[in-house]
Amino acid sequence: MAIIWGLDLRDMQWGKFKGAYMFNHVYHLRKTKMIVYQIAMILCVCSESVGTAALSDYVDQRDGIKSRYGYHTSVRDIVGIFSFNIFVGIAVATIFGSGFFFDLFWPQRHESIAVKKAWKICSVLMCFLTFADAIALTVIVATQRATIDGLTNSEAQQYFDLNGPPNPIYRKNAYCVASVVLLWLGMLGTIASTYIMWKSLAHDKVHGPFASNFGPKDEPWQIHTKSAAIDTNSPSMAESGIAEQPIAAANGPAVAQPTHGHQTVHHTT
Repeated sequence: MAIIWGLDLRDMQWGKFKGAYMFNHVYHLRKTKMIVYQIAMILCVCSESVGTAALSDYVDQRDGIKSRYGYHTSVRDIVGIFSFNIFVGIAVATIFGSGFFFDLFWPQRHESIAVKKAWKICSVLMCFLTFADAIALTVIVATQRATIDGLTNSEAQQYFDLNGPPNPIYRKNAYCVASVVLLWLGMLGTIASTYIMWKSLAHDKVHGPFASNFGPKDEPWQIHTKSAAIDTNSPSMAESGIAEQPIAAANGPAVAQPTHGHQTVHHTT
């Protein structure tokens, strides 16, 4: 396969997703990175997904009230923050997802100073983005609601009731609350991932990617590949011409001994 940016695509093997390889102790902080990066990605993406469902519901509600009753529903605040939440979820998954896959497939890769700086800058940027997103989403969900232009909240409520879910009060919408909770947890995962990434880069700069007392010869995938190749290429006794033939011992019973090919057996009397 091709080599792109110095990365051999042949190293992309499904077997590397097995826990024995993914969480090995040969590389520094490998197990920690594999776990923490996934926590940040999964929680932020889940917040994004749940928020997208809520966003879609409020847009449908706005369109429904407009088409049935001719009133315009204002949901710009929740639509705007959930749109930003989608961007943040994708950004976190891109940065730490890339770190996850690069460490999984190419743990011994060599990166330029510019690339290492980019990792640091992007990871810190993700911390600020998730924090800003979490604050804004929390405030909007806790204090705001959908409204109908020209009507008081009590007057608008009858149209919301006739139209059906979602609840116009954001904090009473389970999707909105779940998205907020998942985002805060994802933000903590993002901060932890950033700390681990910086710590790993500092270690790699001085000691390389391997943990103490380990080196290139301990790379588990190479050991696994060589072991599998030896098992595949080793011929069986029958394939190598080795068979068991009886040889009679002097004044004793015959015993089975391995012989090669069609070796002549001499009997003693």
